[in-house]
Amino acid sequence: MEIAEVNKKIVQRFYELVEQENYAEAKKLCHKDFVFYFQMDTPIYGADGFVESERKNFSAFGHFTMKIHNLLAEGNKVAAYLIFEGQHNKAPLMGVSPSGKNIRFSLFMLLTLKDGLIIEKRAHFDRTDILAQASGVKG
Repeated sequence: MEIAEVNKKIVQRFYELVEQENYAEAKKLCHKDFVFYFQMDTPIYGADGFVESERKNFSAFGHFTMKIHNLLAEGNKVAAYLIFEGQHNKAPLMGVSPSGKNIRFSLFMLLTLKDGLIIEKRAHFDRTDILAQASGVKG
C-alpha cells in the first residue's frame, strides 16, 4: 500500500478515537515529538497537551460527532475536512454556560506523519462562529 494511503488510514483511525473520546488510544498514534497548533501559530507540545486541550473543548458536549468528509494525502501530509456536531449541554464553552444549543461547524486539519505516527496537527476553524452559536449572539 502506498505511504499516502497508509497515512490516511492512521488519520482516519485517530479521528475515530477522538470522536469516541478514547484519548489513551489516540495518543498512541502520536509521535513522541508531537506538536498541536490549535490555531495558526499557537503550539501545544506533546500528546498530553493535545488531550488536555481537546477534553477542555469537548467536555462541553454530552455527545458529539466529528465526521471526516474529505481526506487528501500526499507523502507524509494528510489534509482532513471534518464537520463537528454536538449539543452544548454539559460544561462552559469559551466562557459560555451550557446553552442546550446544537453546535455545528467545519474544521480543516493538516497533519504531518513521521515513522507511522502523527508528529504535527494544525487545526483551522472559525472560533467566532462557534461562540455565536453557543451564545446565540450573532457576530
